[in-house]
Amino acid sequence: MFPSRTYHDPLHGAITLEGSDPAEALLIALIDTPAFQRLRRIRQLGTASLTFHGAEGSRFTHSLGAMAVTRQIFDRLAKAHPELQPQRPLVLCAALLHDLGHGPFSHTGEDIFGGNHELWTRRILSESQPVRQRLDQFHPNLAADLQQVYLKKYPVPLVCQLISSQLDCDRLDYLMRDSYFTGASYGKLDLDRILMALNYEPQSQKLVVARKGLAAIEHYLVVRYFMYAQVYNHPKNIAASWVLEQALIRAKTQLSHLEADATVRAWLTQPCNQLPLAQYLAADDGVFSYHIQRWRESGDPVLADLCRRFLDRDLLKALDVTTLDNVKREILQQQTQQLLEQAGFAAAYYTGLRVALSRGYTLYQHGIELQTPAGLQEISEVSPLVQTLAQPFQRAWLLYPREIESDLLLLHHSL
Repeated sequence: MFPSRTYHDPLHGAITLEGSDPAEALLIALIDTPAFQRLRRIRQLGTASLTFHGAEGSRFTHSLGAMAVTRQIFDRLAKAHPELQPQRPLVLCAALLHDLGHGPFSHTGEDIFGGNHELWTRRILSESQPVRQRLDQFHPNLAADLQQVYLKKYPVPLVCQLISSQLDCDRLDYLMRDSYFTGASYGKLDLDRILMALNYEPQSQKLVVARKGLAAIEHYLVVRYFMYAQVYNHPKNIAASWVLEQALIRAKTQLSHLEADATVRAWLTQPCNQLPLAQYLAADDGVFSYHIQRWRESGDPVLADLCRRFLDRDLLKALDVTTLDNVKREILQQQTQQLLEQAGFAAAYYTGLRVALSRGYTLYQHGIELQTPAGLQEISEVSPLVQTLAQPFQRAWLLYPREIESDLLLLHHSL
């Protein structure tokens, strides 16, 4: 039996796991595995701390929060529907471990290296002996059931919906947490109202929303829209990710002349999703940040400058070119490359077009279903606000160094 353990969370307060509860004792054991502890060394928001200085939280912190929200929702639903109680260990483990497969710099790193954290979560469940051993000791089918949940094939839809859907505990925690740490006041959620809006529909075994809870869910979707538009797709975030990506692309071309350990060499030369488990788990933000620090002194001037820019936050600027059509965007980018070459830059590393898509709601499997007198209805069929939020909002940015700003702005005004 494990002693009870309490994590003091800035968002949810005391998250206590009772060692006398077999399911919660399992959570304690899983938290103590090296694969889960590694999440302490991976930032939740990738490079966003260069834009929002408080965005220092880790995947570890978020994973605990997602589990706490899941437990709060599930225990309330199971109290009204005792037939759900056998699903509790599976639901809590799925929530705790859902981000186990994230790599360095989280989603930013996923874009750079072509990784898939969901695939890696499933691989770790299968291949990591400490994790698998604890799951198998609890129940021989638990690991297989977790795989089914993550693949959205588990026979009780509620279990999958709590972990990954348009209204899941992952999103609820990260929207609240990211809002808190970035200082984005428009990202605040009323979690209690949302929890009260959620119901279990026994016939379909689905997570549904009570009709009286519509306003709470509309507010949640508005918050999500603003967080994507103003935080996750902030132009400085896009610029920081670009500089990091270009530094790693350049490092790959110079690898034979660089100091790099076996882990970084493997990540830069092999397909990310095909790495051996040990090499995947050996990588985290600290490993790559150390190499970027060393490469700042590289004999390659392009790599050295890109690393310096990332470390010193001397990032590229972002010009909003949303109003330009694709042809004009391409013309402006070509002109930017010419300006860079004239100024002595390796143009390919210092300019690029990035398009950011924000949308508050998408059907994503089956969307959110609302209980109405006419039966279950998809929420966008009932709410004009949700219909509006389902429309994608796109912004386009041209990235460039400040050294050519005055000439570039003249070219932009002429288009």
